[in-house]
Amino acid sequence: MKRILVFLVLWMNMAGAQHLSNVDLYDFLDELAGSGVIELNSAVKPYSRQFIIDKLEEAQQQQPLLNNRQQQQLENYYRSFVHVVPADKQRVSGLEWIGYYYRDSLFDFQAKPILGYSFWSNDSDNFYRRWNGVEVAGTVGPLSFYASLRDQHESSRLTGPDYLNQFQTSNYKPDADGGGDYDESRGGVAYHWKWGSVGVAMDQLAWGDNYNGANILSGRAPVYPALKLDLQPVRWLDFHYFHAWLKSDVIDSVNIYSNGATSRYVLRPKYMAANLFTFRPFPRFLFSVGNSIVYSDNRVNPAYLIPFLFYKSVDRSLNGYANLGNQLGQNSQLFFNVSSRNIRHVHLYASLFIDELALGDAFDKDRQSNFISFKAGGRISNLLVENLFLTAEFTMTRPVTYRHYIPTADYTSSSFNLGHYLGDNAREFFVSVGYKPTPKWWIEGSVVLAQKGEEYPYTGQSGTSTSGKGLPYLDEVLWSASDLQLRTRYQVFVGGWVFGGVGLTDHAGVMDPVYSQPLFRGRKTTVNLGANIGF
Repeated sequence: MKRILVFLVLWMNMAGAQHLSNVDLYDFLDELAGSGVIELNSAVKPYSRQFIIDKLEEAQQQQPLLNNRQQQQLENYYRSFVHVVPADKQRVSGLEWIGYYYRDSLFDFQAKPILGYSFWSNDSDNFYRRWNGVEVAGTVGPLSFYASLRDQHESSRLTGPDYLNQFQTSNYKPDADGGGDYDESRGGVAYHWKWGSVGVAMDQLAWGDNYNGANILSGRAPVYPALKLDLQPVRWLDFHYFHAWLKSDVIDSVNIYSNGATSRYVLRPKYMAANLFTFRPFPRFLFSVGNSIVYSDNRVNPAYLIPFLFYKSVDRSLNGYANLGNQLGQNSQLFFNVSSRNIRHVHLYASLFIDELALGDAFDKDRQSNFISFKAGGRISNLLVENLFLTAEFTMTRPVTYRHYIPTADYTSSSFNLGHYLGDNAREFFVSVGYKPTPKWWIEGSVVLAQKGEEYPYTGQSGTSTSGKGLPYLDEVLWSASDLQLRTRYQVFVGGWVFGGVGLTDHAGVMDPVYSQPLFRGRKTTVNLGANIGF
């Protein structure tokens, strides 16, 4: 009963964004963009519900370009997102598959259950994850809203800040058997106008084109609240900004106080501001540039609420004091993303994350501080063989990238790296082959080869061995993983899936006990089965 009351409070107070785990919808929009049916900026996720509706309606205007399977998928998604009001009626309401919807000329509302169970088995053990909850979304005139509550349990904790995998993350309440429970509330409300929106959301954010983990913002860290501004004032420019309240996990010892027989602990405040400008110099070619800053030690700084600034320069203006150097300043980043769908059925992309780069020493192996992450890849879809998808992606991240010697300024939230899931001094090759024999059936085989080296001690002190300068890239591999996966899923109804797969994994190296979840250490053959309603 208590959780039902919590949900009702969220519902009344909370836009709509589609959960990042809704991979089928995201892949479908990506496929439409690759086929030249729609224009898509896929560097910024999650997509809002209104954005998805706009893209589905854009695709409906290009029906002759779609094959039979794509047309059926488009119809299913459109029915799921838009409940069309017949011309002779003022409103429409009722049950649709599993869930409820209502729509009239002012108010649009959907409520759907969230249920899921995923079971794994290998020679280490049998283990599972189950989840349940409710999600709602809708619009009232120019206002949009969404909210969801998920209650999750894992028999064995599948992820943590040190585990190098892409399982969903959150802040656990551990149990005595090595598993844990957590509740996760997501939601948001936004005001929309013709060329933009502004709002507040509690969610995960992902920036950077990718098919196997972004390296600018991965969307892997647990949810956090953020003010958001999204603009498209002209066809050739998109602008995205957010100011987030991160979780530092650093105790503010000065503000600890007694609460009777116990003590009250307070965490140090931690914030992040980021912007991304995306330009279209010509159709289907997008170039994005942006910057961010992670800051702490004071209240929200109004300078970082200005969406369009270069925040490193702001930091120098506010904290530029030569005798204290970087010990006084904040942690800033610069990033770029390029996406091209100019060749029909082909998506090429690359992203560059710069944590630090001293151009004068960039090519001096003993003095360089090239703290960067680079990703490049491509996907070919429906070329020569209809409904076949080929994807290849490479990621490399140099030492010290995403890290900082001041814990309240590092590129993390809830101790999870905000960037690529492998962290620094790592690289990854990803290749996949996917096939959609019917609108409801997806089959995919993939290979991931990953390596990670030493996380070098880093204090930023010039003239010391821990300055971060001259560190070799993957001089020694301390952890490696080869993962071969064969997966399939079938859509029983819109929003309802059954899925299964088998994985052959080989994790090795002296850091395997740290970086691999215990049930996946060493060589494993793992079978996975499950079903879900909602995401």
